[in-house]
Amino acid sequence: MMTKPGEVYLVDLGIAGKVRPMMVLSREDSEPPRALAICAPITTSSRGSPYEVPIGAAKFLKSESFVNVQGLQAVSHHELHQKIGNISENYLSQVKAALLFALDLK
Repeated sequence: MMTKPGEVYLVDLGIAGKVRPMMVLSREDSEPPRALAICAPITTSSRGSPYEVPIGAAKFLKSESFVNVQGLQAVSHHELHQKIGNISENYLSQVKAALLFALDLK
């Protein structure tokens, strides 16, 4: 399986059976050393912090949502259950900027 930045998958996080949409952030790699994707959870609640990027109400999400870059997780490819959509390039750029902030890479 090859994932691409901006793809959104349903992932079972194992927390009381909670299945959550997560956005792939890791680069596209046809030969990764491990079958992992770095992902950020998508949530409908925001605390108004620079770690959360509003992405609107995409047609594959139930309501206005936010990408939470503080919640980064490495997810095994076999845990990416169902691809439900893609985040636009504009929103992906905003999420990358939030990552730079969160990781103090600027």
